[in-house]
Amino acid sequence: MSMQVREAMEKDFDQIMGLYRQLQPMDPVLTNGRDREVFLEILRAPNLHLFVLVLRDQVVSTCCLNIIPNITRSARPYAVIENVVTDEAVRGRGFGQELMKHTLGFAWTKDCYKAMLQTGSTRESTHAFYKSCGFSGDEKTGYVCRPA
Repeated sequence: MSMQVREAMEKDFDQIMGLYRQLQPMDPVLTNGRDREVFLEILRAPNLHLFVLVLRDQVVSTCCLNIIPNITRSARPYAVIENVVTDEAVRGRGFGQELMKHTLGFAWTKDCYKAMLQTGSTRESTHAFYKSCGFSGDEKTGYVCRPA
């Protein structure tokens, strides 16, 4: 099986957006090009890493790794992982775990002292997936605030 984990490239935009539509189906489809502008901004940002798992020239899984400079913890950075999604058609085959293994390994090579993520999913399978990747759900409490 021809599988590769790598950083996203400009040519991956449409396939990644297809995965994001699975992740957030209620998001509006932008027609003004702002989504592509932000995508390119992410690709250029030195502390943002948009990883993809490619299977036979098809992006089947993606996530975004943010490496955040930090003054505490001996000035070691920490990582935040967002927008984790694997194509519904190939879930349960280990592609998400392979992508997460790569993403966490990258964070550790950047001397991150921890990696965090949040999920809005209430599905037990999603929580089991993150636990199988090494995440603990009982170390910290996450809160979200949105503009009124």
